[in-house]
Amino acid sequence: MLDERKANILRAVVEEYIETAQPVGSGHVTRAPGVNVSAATVRNDMALLEQEGYLYQPHTSAGRVPTEKGYRFFVDTLSSPGRLAGAEAQQVRNFFAHAHGELERMLQDTSRLLSNLTAYTAVVVGPPHEAATVRSIQLVSLTPTVVLVVVVLSNGVIEKRTVELSDEVGEEALAAAGQRLCSLLVGHPLSHAAGVELEAPDAADPMLVAALRSLGGESPEEPEVYLAGTSNMAAAFDAVGTVREILRILEQQFVVVSLLKDVLDRGLSVAIGSETGVQPLSDCAVVVAPYEVDGETAGSIGVLGPTRMNYPQAMAAVAVVSDRLGRRLSEG
Repeated sequence: MLDERKANILRAVVEEYIETAQPVGSGHVTRAPGVNVSAATVRNDMALLEQEGYLYQPHTSAGRVPTEKGYRFFVDTLSSPGRLAGAEAQQVRNFFAHAHGELERMLQDTSRLLSNLTAYTAVVVGPPHEAATVRSIQLVSLTPTVVLVVVVLSNGVIEKRTVELSDEVGEEALAAAGQRLCSLLVGHPLSHAAGVELEAPDAADPMLVAALRSLGGESPEEPEVYLAGTSNMAAAFDAVGTVREILRILEQQFVVVSLLKDVLDRGLSVAIGSETGVQPLSDCAVVVAPYEVDGETAGSIGVLGPTRMNYPQAMAAVAVVSDRLGRRLSEG
């Protein structure tokens, strides 16, 4: 643990470096809140903080830069995750007030919202398919022989299947088949459709047979990942090789899902540098939060940026957006 003066000095260095990306000298730190000592005392304490691994000096006579340990202390001692500015909070309210339509579109738009709020790369992991159950089913006639099967799942996903029939189907028969599908599948995972064995008179209903066959097909095993703002990584790092490696990682959906899950499983909301467990992301930080649908964890959202990211603002944005997304999906 650091004493109060050293803690204030370290916070001042981190905050200034986040804002300027330039090594921080003692002259600036003496003007920071809570640091009421001479420049000589600040220089001495900064040297001690360097010895203890919280800061490092890029070259002689330069100011100091936070280390991974320094950032971790800063994050762990934040009194709160910060608050979104008025305009940003209004942007979130407006977005979710008008958000509607299919889950996939909403999650992609949410990733764009989060990227716009933070100026970092935003990641939204969709709900796992196998955990969801059928909430409702509707059959919609497109033509006399073509029917659209619309399934709403408990996690907010809307599945659609188009069924082509050899004979025309009337509205009455369509409504009856829809009701029977609901009785067979509501409350079960969609994969349950593949194992339903129909008996007379259901087995003689071509609409029912075709709908079950279409719904019993294979679903993706891995949840979908929605990214926005990947170009922001190019602006965050000078080294082309670093940017290339980060973008390569972001293209690997399984790695992204595992990264966010691993951070949450360790009880963290922020992973810094080596804490991500992914070597190419050693100069990056991740802020992540789960979102819930009807009280159950459905997926996760996060932002990926440089280790000098604005942690209070990023944590606030992720917390607010995850809460609003979960509430919006629970409303259906």
